[in-house]
Amino acid sequence: MNRRECLHLLTGLAGAARASQARAQGAEPKAESKPIPTIDPPDPNPKTPSFKLPPKSCDSHTHIFGPASRYPFSEKRPYNTADAPLEMFRSVHEKIGVERCVIVNATVHGTDNRVVTDAIAQSEGAYKGIANVSDEMTGKELAALDKGGICGCRFAFLKRLGGVGDMTKFQRIVHRVAELGWHIDVYFEPGTIAEFAPILTALPTPYVIDHMGTVQAAKGLDDPGFTALLDLQKRDEKCWVKITGLERASAAGKPFHDAVPFAKALIDNAPGRVIWGTDWPHPNVKVMPNDGDLVDLIPLYAPGKAIQQKLLVDNPARLFKFS
Repeated sequence: MNRRECLHLLTGLAGAARASQARAQGAEPKAESKPIPTIDPPDPNPKTPSFKLPPKSCDSHTHIFGPASRYPFSEKRPYNTADAPLEMFRSVHEKIGVERCVIVNATVHGTDNRVVTDAIAQSEGAYKGIANVSDEMTGKELAALDKGGICGCRFAFLKRLGGVGDMTKFQRIVHRVAELGWHIDVYFEPGTIAEFAPILTALPTPYVIDHMGTVQAAKGLDDPGFTALLDLQKRDEKCWVKITGLERASAAGKPFHDAVPFAKALIDNAPGRVIWGTDWPHPNVKVMPNDGDLVDLIPLYAPGKAIQQKLLVDNPARLFKFS
């Protein structure tokens, strides 16, 4: 055995000894951290849709990422992403005919909400925001967010975004933001609406369910997870639903027509408590949509002008308090 082989053997034995000692003390050796996945960027060429959105239409669920040089991504972010900055954001909305937006702060920015509040400050009243908050935030910090155009906060109960977390903290935060007149956004794993329904109906403030409750089109309209959502939406006046994420719900892929009946069922079920959004730049999707194509789906599930006005203009104006 040469010197290099001897050193290699001794290093291996030392590592094994440390692992054995850790197990003997009731602790497992630390596993190597998994690399952070990188998501795809949005389609850089949004089409001009055939369907013309009515004046003051609102994209009620959209994001801005970075630029990371100015708004650094969180060290605890669940994914890596390319920048999708305000300039690109504005360009997409101009192309598809959107005049108002609600910027939902994404998990990549953690509880640093400046990327949202700075955009709101430059929007001349056209943007509102949904923040990421923590129980450690002071009343003064929450009040500053409120003054900066934030009207709600988001909770993502998804394993890939951190999981359920401490429900005691959830309740404390909800009651604190309710005093500011905020609502909350909730993002669930597929099929879990019934599990959360008792918690939601007891909330002191309105709540908005993201992405049509993460319905799965392949399971059909009679899927218990979807019927539980329809039941909750019908009986609780505090329940709102976002008509977003048809590309997430679809099993057939583009043009996502298999998800249209679910959107229509939700709109027909509570036409005064549904809002529409693109979800641009579409983080963590399996099939990247074109935002012009998403706009052209609207007349398929909201075929009349009266319901289009509610979905795209009147409902979001009421929920987000646009003047």
